[in-house]
Amino acid sequence: MGTGNYTYSTKKPGIVFIISAVFVFLFVLWGFVRPNQLASVAATSLDFTIETFGWFYMMVAAFFVTFIIFLALSPYGKLRLGKPEDQPEYSFYAWLGMLFSAGIGVGFVFWGVAEPVLYYVDTPLDQDVETQAEAAQLGLNYGIFHWALHPWAIFSLVALALGYVQFRKDQPALISSAFYPLFGDRVRGKIGQSIDILAVLATSTGVATTFGLSAMQISGGLSYLTGLPNNAATQLIIIGIVSILFMASAASGLDKGIRYLSIVNLTVAGLLLIFVIFLGPTIYLLESVTTSLGAYISKFVPMSLTMTPFTDSTWIGTNTVFYWAWHISWAPFMGMFIARISRGRTIREFIAGVLLVPSLLAVIWFSVFGGAALNLEMNGIAPIAGIVNDTVELALFATLQEFPLGGLTNGLALVLILIFFITSADSASYTLGAMTSKGSLDPTLFTKITWGVLIAGTASVLLLSNGLEGLQTASIVAALPFSIIMTVMVFSMFKMFTQDLKKERKQIHQRQMKEMKEEILDELEEEIDDFSRDSSSVSSKSKNEKRK
Repeated sequence: MGTGNYTYSTKKPGIVFIISAVFVFLFVLWGFVRPNQLASVAATSLDFTIETFGWFYMMVAAFFVTFIIFLALSPYGKLRLGKPEDQPEYSFYAWLGMLFSAGIGVGFVFWGVAEPVLYYVDTPLDQDVETQAEAAQLGLNYGIFHWALHPWAIFSLVALALGYVQFRKDQPALISSAFYPLFGDRVRGKIGQSIDILAVLATSTGVATTFGLSAMQISGGLSYLTGLPNNAATQLIIIGIVSILFMASAASGLDKGIRYLSIVNLTVAGLLLIFVIFLGPTIYLLESVTTSLGAYISKFVPMSLTMTPFTDSTWIGTNTVFYWAWHISWAPFMGMFIARISRGRTIREFIAGVLLVPSLLAVIWFSVFGGAALNLEMNGIAPIAGIVNDTVELALFATLQEFPLGGLTNGLALVLILIFFITSADSASYTLGAMTSKGSLDPTLFTKITWGVLIAGTASVLLLSNGLEGLQTASIVAALPFSIIMTVMVFSMFKMFTQDLKKERKQIHQRQMKEMKEEILDELEEEIDDFSRDSSSVSSKSKNEKRK
């Protein structure tokens, strides 16, 4: 398959595909046959994971952010995801659109209103607040905190490692390839296969969570606008319809399907954002953006490292730890996909695009949509908090309905969620296909569709077993082994980047020495030529004088 100036080969699925697909299929079967048993086991696993490893999730997430920022500011930032002469494969706008439509945009749309309002009611860390304004700002602070630097640093880490080993080192597009600097050729054996299987299982669970959230929000939106029942049956029908649509997109390939849908999606999201800013309380929302950005910057470190060992508060575990785990479970998928679309960019350019731009957009999105909802609630215009507490997926639609052109903006929101859902399914099936096809960047249609069906099945059983709580539980538990893999990956990357930077500096030094030698030789040749001409001139002059 060719895209732009690059060509990628197709490979058949291997042993990783068989083992991981069987595991996921058995999980789906378990959920359909014994949904209550699945819910019970998941709840027990969740409690154990949060109580025992909550601190670990907080520490590694902060460590990943620190490491990525260090890479951007250090000399390593000059290294390129590809050969030194490679250029970016996609335009900046298309690239940014694909980053969001890969799936994280679903989180923005689902939680952009719901999360700040939920935290306004259930104050983070059980903090005492004296005024509604303080509670509202605290809600916005934590909503932004969960969707800005931390998730994008987690995705950047895996994407950098994979993009670098694929396009600079010519390694296959596998999570295990990032460990080649540490394990050498052993990553082609059982060690590598185990890493890849764990990555596939974490990915399928994380993506299934997003599938479920999307189905819940589309079902809630249709119910709110048309009166259709908002229940599990409707959500399963939506998952089925979207699965058919994504297969059509998958058949058209990455360059046509995801690329075009991503550009449309980013444009629709931008229009919706502009609608809310100018049709809502404009000055209030712009002030909200400014204040939230300042609060995020000033409180970033305390929020990143806050646990509650003395108060036994469960808030961190059910909120912040869930988000870090969910983002980590997404990391193999987002990392693989971002790496695939980022070929030719330098590490510094990559981090600016993948870390800073989306983080700034998270601040704007949550401040605008969350701020608009909080304004409605605090001024008694609409009972947004009550709606969010009862049916969280209705948060966005209930908020938009209170502004002018509510029918139009709600329609745009439904289109946005639907396209996000399709592109999430498409990019997830593409990524899982690559991960289970020996690293092929052009997996077969059969492999992509198989994963699409399995993820849809996983989302369905999680919805049936325990709805939103089931989706959250699966993410937190599945992410634990992969968070350990990511921690080791940091050291592998550092070793690889250090070796290549030394090599690059040595090559630059050798090239400079060669150029210097060539300049000296050229100057010597010129001086010799000048001397020869002068000698010849003197000789001819003396001959002429003798003749005279």
